[in-house]
Amino acid sequence: MSLKFKKKPFQEADLDVTSFMNLMIVLVPVMLLSLTFTQITVHEIKLPDLMQSTESAEETPPRLEVLVEESGIKVFYPSNVMVKQIPVLDSEHGASHDFKQLSLVLQEVKKQLGEKRSILLLSDKSVNYQILVSAMDAVKSYKTVVAASLVEVELFPEISLADAGVKRHE
Repeated sequence: MSLKFKKKPFQEADLDVTSFMNLMIVLVPVMLLSLTFTQITVHEIKLPDLMQSTESAEETPPRLEVLVEESGIKVFYPSNVMVKQIPVLDSEHGASHDFKQLSLVLQEVKKQLGEKRSILLLSDKSVNYQILVSAMDAVKSYKTVVAASLVEVELFPEISLADAGVKRHE
């Protein structure tokens, strides 16, 4: 008895990638949602001159100053005249500085001063770095709605920093 095997014609197997595609459809959004998106902003500040100025005190233009302390914020214009004192806000999360009120005060000052672009930001040594950066954001510009769109309006973009203990002369 002889056995004869009948050969079947060779058929290519279909490649089924449905399960892989389903995995990718789920995996890609999960990976995108888990990414941390950060925004880095750079504040340009003016440092004091290294050379001593030869100008007299009468020749220097009046400066707009914002003093940031643990107890609150003070706005001066000219240097020795207090425009507004903004106390620290108390909330359930603890005390925090009122940067919205600072922005409103500086908006009013900007209306009076017109084209003035510079401001001196004085900081007490005990002031937290994040508070100082938030103060810089508040004095630089503010956001408002114009024609149904949110725009950023410039206040005082030329920010100079100084130590309140050294520079303050009341």
